This record gives sequence, structure tokens and C-alpha cells, in this order.
Amino acid sequence: MIRRTMSAARLLAGVTALTAVLATAAGCGSDPAPTTGAAPSGPASGAPIACNGSGQLLGAGSTAQANAIDIWKVAFGTACPDITVTYGGGGSGAGVQQFNQGKVTFAGSDAPLKPEEVTASKEVCTGGQGIDLPMVAGLISIVYNVDGVDDLVLDAPTVAKIFNGQITKWNDPAVAALNPGATLPNTTIQSFHRGDDSGTTANLTAYLAAAGNGTWPYPPSKTWAGQGGQSANGSAGVSAQVKQVQNSIGYVELSFAQTNGLRSAAISTGAPQPVAATAANAATTFAGATVAGTGSDLALNLDYATKAAGAYPIVLVTYEIVCDKGNKSGTLDALKSFLTYTISGPAQQAIGTKGYVPLPQEVASKVQAVIPTLS
Repeated sequence: MIRRTMSAARLLAGVTALTAVLATAAGCGSDPAPTTGAAPSGPASGAPIACNGSGQLLGAGSTAQANAIDIWKVAFGTACPDITVTYGGGGSGAGVQQFNQGKVTFAGSDAPLKPEEVTASKEVCTGGQGIDLPMVAGLISIVYNVDGVDDLVLDAPTVAKIFNGQITKWNDPAVAALNPGATLPNTTIQSFHRGDDSGTTANLTAYLAAAGNGTWPYPPSKTWAGQGGQSANGSAGVSAQVKQVQNSIGYVELSFAQTNGLRSAAISTGAPQPVAATAANAATTFAGATVAGTGSDLALNLDYATKAAGAYPIVLVTYEIVCDKGNKSGTLDALKSFLTYTISGPAQQAIGTKGYVPLPQEVASKVQAVIPTLS
């Protein structure tokens, strides 16, 4: 077994420098790290970081966490040069499928495993099963590109009707009522949704189902069910379409909104003021998350219908899907090293500067306790 260590202070300095370079290259502002839901201190933020094992770690799935993985794999590779992390997107559905086919070591999914997916995972997790480890927290921005509108406010029923083809004009009375004083154009709304099975879609539709007062007639799902609109693959694809097409609307993670310079709608939740799409406001929502999974599975319950002041409701958690038992012996040590790094304080704070939300200490501590038990 190969062992190397790098001090957390040294790694944190490297991560900070990397994220500064990425932010400059992106040419857009970033939210400051939230003051609530702080990243864990954990074993990796004050102690040496062990680089155990070697070889290539293959992952696939969620595009929501793609920007986070890009930061992590460069910083981790610098600390642990004998381990190479390769991550392909394709959406949460594709990632879980590849994991259950034994093609990747871990999958990223913005929705926890379904019972049938857990059953399928037992074919590749010898003596065990797939589990959900929350690793990347974020929020879904309702991004828009509307002539003359800089500060748009929407609520769940209005978003549901727009994406289901029932509100078709930007100056519709429902939109106007939420935006008094705004000059809304009498133009057709061009909506974009994910064409691939996506955990981002699952979380958006969970919000619409929970807070839409019956206006979203479909169950939450990774597969888009709304009527009308146009599809695009991945968060990058939706972002590109909204940026290019005038009078359009879509939904992507905040990091993609920031990278592409897209405006995000504030959400009227019933709180005293509409809630802006910021990492700090999402952290307020995550502070109330509870664990729904059992045993080593740490799937979370999220309150999409929150009306708390300053709580942004359209949030998501990306889980790393791994085997609790039956991981491939050749990559197990490297996998545990990588996951230990990604849940560490420095790693969570690094992605916090790119539109993500450092996981609350209570959640991170549970993940840190599970990782050493993987076998």
C-alpha cells in the first residue's frame, strides 16, 4: 500500500489558489461562503491527509457536481499523485445505471437510490449494497434571459405553470403580480428543461410538488414530464440555451448560473420577503435537513416547502453512490482516501466559493464516520 501525507494547511492553500484562478477564468462573481451550515472541521482539516492506494477511480453521473469534482480532482491529484480521478457526467440516471453495471467505482446522483436500484446494486456489491453518501450540497437556480428584466420574482405555482406550458407570455398576470413595477415584455416564454434523466429535475419537481399547491400534476421524477418547452442535455446544455435564447427560462445549479453569467429568480415562499438564490440562503434550508436513510445510508429529507425567512427552497444534495460492502479491492483504499478528502473542511470550503453550500457539520460528521467502514 502506498501512503503519502500532505498537511491540511498546505492543501488548503493550494485549493484556495486553484479556486481563485477558476473564479477569474469564469469572469463572474461568486457567493461568499455561508455563515450557517459551516463546513466540518473534521479529521482532514487539522490533521495530515492520508493518500492510501493508487490507480484510477472512475465516477459518473450528476452534472450538478461536475464543477465541484473538477476542483476536487485537481487538488486531490496534487496531494495524491498516485491516484487519478476520472469523472464523466451524463446525468444521475446514467451514473446509477453505470454503477449498477459495475462500470464505475462511484456514481454521483442528485436523488437517493430507489428501492429497485438498491436491489440491482447487490449484483455488484458482493455481500452488500449501494448506499447514499451526501457530498455536494447546492441549490437550483431558476435562470432567465428576459429583455429589460434584471430582478425577477417567481413562486412555485407560477414556475410550475411556466414549465408545464400553461403560462406562455412573460407579461402574464400571474408573473406581473409577483413583479409590481417591472416592465415585462409581451413575448413568448421559451422554456428549457433537462432531456436526460436528472437528479436536478427530480429535486425541482419535488419542490413543485411540495410547494405548488397542486399546480404540478406529476410525481417527482428524474425524467421530465412537463408539457411544452425544449430539452437540453446536462446543466451545461440548459445553461447554454438560456444564455443564447432571448426571453428564455431554465433550471440549473447555482454554479452553472454563475459560470455563465445568468440571472437567477428570487423565490416567493410565503416568507416576509422573496428569497434570493444564494448559497447562504440555501444553507438555512440545509440546517433543517434530517437523515432519512438507515444504517450506513445517509439519504436526507429536505423541506422544499419551507417558509422560513431567508431559506431558499429549491435545494439539492448530490450523493456519492458506493458499496457499503463489496467494493473492488484494487480501488477501495483510493476510494476511501478520495471521499475522506471531499468531505473534509478544506474541500467543502473550496467548492463553497463556486456556488455550492458546505454541508452542515451534523451531516458531514455522519459521512466521515461511514467512510472508514466501507469494505
